[in-house]
Amino acid sequence: MASVQVRYIVNDVDAALRFYRDALGFTEVMHPAPSFAMLTRGELRLVLSASNPNAGGGQPMPDGQAQKPGGWNRFAIEVENLEDFVAKLTATGAHFRNEIVRGVGGKQILLEDPSGNPIELFQPTRAEAKLEH
Repeated sequence: MASVQVRYIVNDVDAALRFYRDALGFTEVMHPAPSFAMLTRGELRLVLSASNPNAGGGQPMPDGQAQKPGGWNRFAIEVENLEDFVAKLTATGAHFRNEIVRGVGGKQILLEDPSGNPIELFQPTRAEAKLEH
């Protein structure tokens, strides 16, 4: 059962759904409308919403500002071999915002979904940096 939910606003729910399911191993939970889908990966539930002027989590803000994809907030997915995972995604045409960088706890890179939302791919290099499984 998911214990954390993240919502991403996307341009095309169908394209985003295929990306998360096929490239990143998410499981589709539901896709009841063209403007909405729900997926899971471990304890993460990912909700995909298209900007929607009429209903749901993609509605404009009270000042009329439309929600849109992008930004820098992101969730991280731990991988065993970052270089191999990046090579596999690159071969499928995936887009990255940067090259692999090293930090104090591991290596990481920012992958973009089809709408430009970032996903951090992370390979810990210290035991303390590992995500709980």
